[in-house]
Amino acid sequence: MDSSHIYQQIVEAIRQDILSGRLKPGSRLPAIRNMTEQWQCNTGTILRAYQELARLGFVISHVGQGTKVVEQLPEQNQTPLRRATLFNRTESFLLEIITAGYSPDEVEQSLRIALDRWRTFSDAPEQPTPDVLHFVGSHDPAMALISAHYHQVTEGFTLQLSFTGSLGGLIALAEKKADLAGSHLWDEHTDTYNEPFVRKLLPGQKVALLTLAHRRVGLILQVGNPFEVSSLADLAKAGIRFVNRQQGSGTRVWLDAQLHRVGIDPCGITGYKDEKMTHSDVARAISKGQADIGLGVETAALSFGLDFLLLATERYDLVIPSEKWEMPSVQALKGWLGTPQAKAAINNLGGYETGQTGTVNWVS
Repeated sequence: MDSSHIYQQIVEAIRQDILSGRLKPGSRLPAIRNMTEQWQCNTGTILRAYQELARLGFVISHVGQGTKVVEQLPEQNQTPLRRATLFNRTESFLLEIITAGYSPDEVEQSLRIALDRWRTFSDAPEQPTPDVLHFVGSHDPAMALISAHYHQVTEGFTLQLSFTGSLGGLIALAEKKADLAGSHLWDEHTDTYNEPFVRKLLPGQKVALLTLAHRRVGLILQVGNPFEVSSLADLAKAGIRFVNRQQGSGTRVWLDAQLHRVGIDPCGITGYKDEKMTHSDVARAISKGQADIGLGVETAALSFGLDFLLLATERYDLVIPSEKWEMPSVQALKGWLGTPQAKAAINNLGGYETGQTGTVNWVS
């Protein structure tokens, strides 16, 4: 029998099973191997049928979870069709990239990093939304991971991210434009993180510092460390192109303090004024050969397959004013961070220490 005819039969048979209720919303379609045996056809025919069903809006595929019937069947309007088209294109991409040898975890992490770039430019909403927790602050890969799964691990809340830097996050809190901020600002005089800056920018307020994790920070290097970099002093070497973080970021604050401590003039560093908004942007620039060295978190280096030289371990806190603390969405986030599952998810990114994840310190 012609394979295209079989493909159409499979699509219609499954569609009828879904419409009749024999296949319930959320139920999983048979494994591709089982379907090839049932229909006496090859894998490509089954994949084509499943892709067509996705295009029509009847099913959706998740990496590692198989293909499932959608929770709500498509209606006769453009929105489901638009979503079905997106699902179909996404599935095609996943099939192509996984066939090329990439693991589902690698694909998921790479997509998350790419989405970070778009979230960087998102504006903080003007009107509060009860179901949405608004985050403004320093870029962090673990926050991107949490945002992607937040509605699943909490009670249906959404975590909206805007990466502006640590200072930008605290300013957003002061201006009542965020529910919580992400900060890792190191104070040179007290050798502590975040508390001195919270006192200065949010004076007289009672504020919770909910620890996300401790992050490994250092120099992100080209593979093989061709310039034989061993310390910050090497940034001034002739021929080395540096890529920096933007002013106001905690990473930039730490770097400037360290350069001052070791007596390095920033003007002598090629690329010092080349600023990026996220750790991912820094690592991406190096991976593309646009720069040789940058300062960032180890997670970003690992994600792009780059070398890394550890310089410090810093504390990254979620800064939450007391009037926001009892919000159900905040308490859901706090509760999840205290679980072994949360720590395992963060540790799987690499470059984090989660011994104090979920602990709370109050500043008043």
